[in-house]
Amino acid sequence: MSDAPLEPAATYLTKHLTPGTLRHMLESELFALLEHTADAAYTVTSDGEICSWNRAAERLLGHASADVVRRNIDSVLNARDALGTDALAGGLEAAARHWNDERGIPNFDLEVSTKPGERIWINVSTIVFDNSRTGRRLFVRLARDMTERRQREALVTKLSDLARQVVAVTDPVSDHAPVEPLSEQERRILALFAQGKNATSIARKLKISPQTLRNHLHHINRKLRTHNRLEAVTHAQRRGLID
Repeated sequence: MSDAPLEPAATYLTKHLTPGTLRHMLESELFALLEHTADAAYTVTSDGEICSWNRAAERLLGHASADVVRRNIDSVLNARDALGTDALAGGLEAAARHWNDERGIPNFDLEVSTKPGERIWINVSTIVFDNSRTGRRLFVRLARDMTERRQREALVTKLSDLARQVVAVTDPVSDHAPVEPLSEQERRILALFAQGKNATSIARKLKISPQTLRNHLHHINRKLRTHNRLEAVTHAQRRGLID
């Protein structure tokens, strides 16, 4: 094996993959190619079955390739998105597997479990590999550790939230009326958050998708002129919009 340093996935794959070579490549050739990237890389089917898992993925996530290949990615990573919802569940309906012919699959952040039991944040980019011989579609996932960045962002957000809450308590002008009335569904969502429910349980209870819940939260913040769900709940309680 060569002692040459491994290159980041984007650099290495740009050199070695073109639409033409990707179309005619064998899956085994693709898996071997991914071993030469410095980034964690794994491939999954449309149903989430893991087909390959490179050494960088072993180092980042702690799972040996032999222990995860042919298992379902949902059960291995126990992934959550920024709202705390199951990010990979749902098969082809999962946002992480929605393919757009023009833009592909956008990068996304996930909080995942490692084998040692830690929770870390990774940023995932995707290459879609359609096997012309078998007709099988594989998703090549390239993952980088984003834990420190997410922790810094969380700290900044927490400090900003605290500052807004102080202003809300001391500034009577902040006790403004909603731009427009909240819908019954929006009130139900705020009431459930006020009860300490998380996003996953709320979406399940109301029988809506995580994306629909995100849309409701966006509309709630716009109507209440707030910046996050904690501020929205606090504001709604102060104005008697929810119990």
